[in-house]
Amino acid sequence: MPDIRQRFYFADSPVRGEIVQLEQSLAAIFTRHQYPTTVQRLLAELVTASVLLTATLKLEGRLSLQAQGKGALKMMMAECNHRHEVRAIAQVAEDADFADDATLKDLLTDGLLVITLEPEHGQRYQGIVALEGNSIAEYLENYFAQSEQLPTRLWLTANGVKGSGLLLQALPHTTDEDADRWPRLLQLTETVKNEELLDLSAEEMLYRLYHEESVTLPASEAVSFACTCSREGTAQALMSIGQAECEDILAEQNDIRLHCQFCHNEYVFDASDIKMLFKVQVH
Repeated sequence: MPDIRQRFYFADSPVRGEIVQLEQSLAAIFTRHQYPTTVQRLLAELVTASVLLTATLKLEGRLSLQAQGKGALKMMMAECNHRHEVRAIAQVAEDADFADDATLKDLLTDGLLVITLEPEHGQRYQGIVALEGNSIAEYLENYFAQSEQLPTRLWLTANGVKGSGLLLQALPHTTDEDADRWPRLLQLTETVKNEELLDLSAEEMLYRLYHEESVTLPASEAVSFACTCSREGTAQALMSIGQAECEDILAEQNDIRLHCQFCHNEYVFDASDIKMLFKVQVH
């Protein structure tokens, strides 16, 4: 199945949902890095969550989820933009052990999870997600509840190869003539199995869960791996450190090589490149 984000609605209801199913984009991430199986599973869940949350926002920009800690897992980050392009990375401690059933909280040790919104136009927002619960889905649900945002439930699963998730959310400032709809939909969705999230198509899953409800599905949207690094962006980074520093690096190693941790692209700048960059003669 292709990597997709599928939105769905319930007729005459303030409840909406999202399904995300990933495989190809995760393969693009994991072929560039060698992570323990447990880390791949958790990172796949984090990438899936980033797509689900981005889909709920009217945002042109990007959303990132970054976990940091002092344990076996030093850092893990997943990022998604409004075009549903994802990238992710993790950093692990050397010689660390990773239990198959370890949670993100187990691996971080005194860690935290940060959600960051970076609109292309507007103010950057950052919030701290407490690691309360036993899964990434529970951490995020508690964040929504404590920050007094929209009632939101998430189901996430991954096996290191595939990642899949489902989100239900009640929209604000609306009334529902069916007062039992939200608890009924939650009860129905609680029956979903991890295997169904991973292996059924979005249409099959929605029929399996909600065949007695009236569900509307707009066209699905593709999700893909894409890195935001570029030679132009790297050149801007070199300009920010200044001409003198660039010249010192050139004197030591003849060229400047900058490596993207996400996609492993390498950008090489020689003396003539630096000369053009600063429009001065580099000695």
